[in-house]
Amino acid sequence: MRGIKRVLAVTALAAPLVIGCAGLASAHEGPEAHFEKGQFVANEEGAGAAHVFSKVDEGGVEHGAGWVFAGDEGVEGSHNEAGAHF
Repeated sequence: MRGIKRVLAVTALAAPLVIGCAGLASAHEGPEAHFEKGQFVANEEGAGAAHVFSKVDEGGVEHGAGWVFAGDEGVEGSHNEAGAHF
């Protein structure tokens, strides 16, 4: 039961990252470059997800990274993002 709660917690916290990735797939005019990498783990110690991305287009640049982990002692995570748009 605790394992199911961990997976549900990580899924709920990782959902904004997945939704953000869907936005990158939208139609866009002009030059664009982007990079994304994600990782997920679930084992006897807990469950977690991590994501890093970088995007450059004619409107600006954006970089970000985040992670979340749910274990016996609770849920923790972090997210950083930076960008410049013109």
